[in-house]
Amino acid sequence: MKAVIPAAGLGTRFLPATKAQPKEMLPVFNKPTIQYVVEEAVSSGIDDILIITGKGKRSIEDHFDRSFELEYFLRNSGKTNSLLEIEAISDMADIYYVRQKQQKGLGDAISCAKKHIDGDPFAVLLGDTITQSNIPCTKQLLETFYKYESSTIAIEMVPDERIERYGIIKGTEISNSVYKIEDMVEKPTLKEAPSNLAITGRYILVPEIFDHIESIPPGVGGEIQLTDAMRLMNEMYGYVLEGKVYDIGNTVEWLKSSIEIALKDESVKYELKQYLKELLKD
Repeated sequence: MKAVIPAAGLGTRFLPATKAQPKEMLPVFNKPTIQYVVEEAVSSGIDDILIITGKGKRSIEDHFDRSFELEYFLRNSGKTNSLLEIEAISDMADIYYVRQKQQKGLGDAISCAKKHIDGDPFAVLLGDTITQSNIPCTKQLLETFYKYESSTIAIEMVPDERIERYGIIKGTEISNSVYKIEDMVEKPTLKEAPSNLAITGRYILVPEIFDHIESIPPGVGGEIQLTDAMRLMNEMYGYVLEGKVYDIGNTVEWLKSSIEIALKDESVKYELKQYLKELLKD
């Protein structure tokens, strides 16, 4: 199976930090956000990845390319561990790129992958969402997809105050953590929301989705919404993830993500905890 990673957004909520760099390249602890996403795809058994980029996103390509000057310096400096880490980034998968010509929404970005996908089911991993779990999130979805032989999306329970940030599903639980989806609403108000189950940025889709993307009019924000296209699918399932989802879509969540992930790293955990304790005293 192939994976598609949309990473063409302008990142306006992170300005001025994203004026000259993609939000997907903002570091979460010690790695750019999109590296976590690519690593998830690879750890789920996917090594053919298409990243949908846009103007000003060249640094994403550079990050996953070879850096001969840096590798030469690290090798001659005897920094073997750093060298191996850098080489692994460019060797982890076959990564391809295509540009979304206009900012017309997630649905339009996905449509840019049609030729690369070539009629097969495919995974979608949003470039600004990180997941952490014992079994990679995309691998969890793949297991459900193969069981039901139908498009499957990741969902999670969200508090009322966050509902307006997400697409929300209406569905019936048919087995543990699996919902048969009856409807979806993109960024509803709390009153309009059919549930608290939010779509969380990981999907396994069948190629039928491309026909629906082409048929729908612009939706919320004047954009081609993937949620609107998915509503037209013959059958869809939602799977409640086992693990943690980090939405890197705004500055506060991005900061929280860096702190939480850093606290899991043995090399900095103790010092960071002590610092946070001292900070809270003030």
